[in-house]
Amino acid sequence: MTRSRTRLEAPRLAAVATTVTVLVATSLYSVTGAAAADDPSVPPGTQATASAPVELDPNDPDLKLPDGATLAEPKVLDIKQVVEEQSGDERREDTNAEVTFALQAEVLFGKDSAKLSSQAKARIGAIAEEIKKQNATRIRVFGFTDNLGSSAHGDVLSRKRANAVHTILGQELNDPNVTYEVRGYGEQYPIADNSTEAGRKKNRRVEISFPRTAS
Repeated sequence: MTRSRTRLEAPRLAAVATTVTVLVATSLYSVTGAAAADDPSVPPGTQATASAPVELDPNDPDLKLPDGATLAEPKVLDIKQVVEEQSGDERREDTNAEVTFALQAEVLFGKDSAKLSSQAKARIGAIAEEIKKQNATRIRVFGFTDNLGSSAHGDVLSRKRANAVHTILGQELNDPNVTYEVRGYGEQYPIADNSTEAGRKKNRRVEISFPRTAS
């Protein structure tokens, strides 16, 4: 009788062991799957789907023009592209109609000075080449300062600096058909915050602008 009981109980132990093995394997698989989901290949909710996110009703009255209404005339918007050196020494702005170069005063002049450095003359020469490329005959040279010091002093200094840049441009272009508009605006028209030195540095500048060639 004892032997019979032993034979009957052995299969039960084997079955229990098999069940435990299945449970352990299932648990390990679940943990592995959870760990992989914590690091998805794309952010959750951004996966591509085959269906449109919003269904539109083409017969919706809100999508139709009221009776008697007409569409406005087509209009080409002016697009501005801005490229600035990492140092901020020079910035170029391109629109459909105009090109503008802004040179910081520190790369052109000494402190509180209107005397151009040799490095400044090279930069102005490169701008002159772009003017020739665009076949521009009307050029504006505007000087600006920050808001430190008196407004009158800034007006005079910005005009002297604009004149200095204009002189080099005239020498580089050497074209009697080119006309210039030269002004000094002092602290007017800042492009950055004058309450910080970084902002004031951007405001101390000379801008050279001219029309683009029609494409």
